[in-house]
Amino acid sequence: MTTLPLLLADVWTLFAGLGSTVLVLLVIASIFWVWAIVDCATNPKLESTQKIMWLLVIFFLHVLGAIVYAVAGRGDTRRLSI
Repeated sequence: MTTLPLLLADVWTLFAGLGSTVLVLLVIASIFWVWAIVDCATNPKLESTQKIMWLLVIFFLHVLGAIVYAVAGRGDTRRLSI
């Protein structure tokens, strides 16, 4: 009979730990998302139409859009010549 309360306490500790980890990850992801929006809006390398496109991508795709912008959108804006 004494093992049941101990088991429930262990499960509660596990979920509380996971919850705090998820909360920290959500805060970090939100800060990264806001940074991407601000960086895109103030990036002098981008033309106005590119800024609008990137802002829409970042806004609607959230963290995934911010990651795509950080990888592909911040760099050199030279276009490929075909």
